[in-house]
Amino acid sequence: MSTDTTAIKEGDALDASDPARLLASLDAIRDFRGDVTLVLHGGATVEGFVFDVIVGSDLGSCALRLLVAGDATRRSVAGREIAAIRISGRDAAAGKTWENWVRRYAEKRLAGERASIESETLD
Repeated sequence: MSTDTTAIKEGDALDASDPARLLASLDAIRDFRGDVTLVLHGGATVEGFVFDVIVGSDLGSCALRLLVAGDATRRSVAGREIAAIRISGRDAAAGKTWENWVRRYAEKRLAGERASIESETLD
């Protein structure tokens, strides 16, 4: 997970009018564990989960690979097609570190409650 100043969060928006910032943020976009919305030149949008980024020396040589929301098809979008990127989904794993899980598990056990390994709901 990226921990530098290019880290992103839900609600952020990156515009291709600042290609250096967008290029510097590609790794953080890949590391974000929620959906993003790509706004393409011409106005079309693609929403999905970015699972891979091909980083080049400029936006023209970059590409984002994502699972399209709703149907989970894989799509590759060239960097030169992107007008903006909106961080539109929430990070499903935010605050859910191993340490937090162990702490909550121990607190439940000490309180006499049933502690289990079932995952939490995403909604």
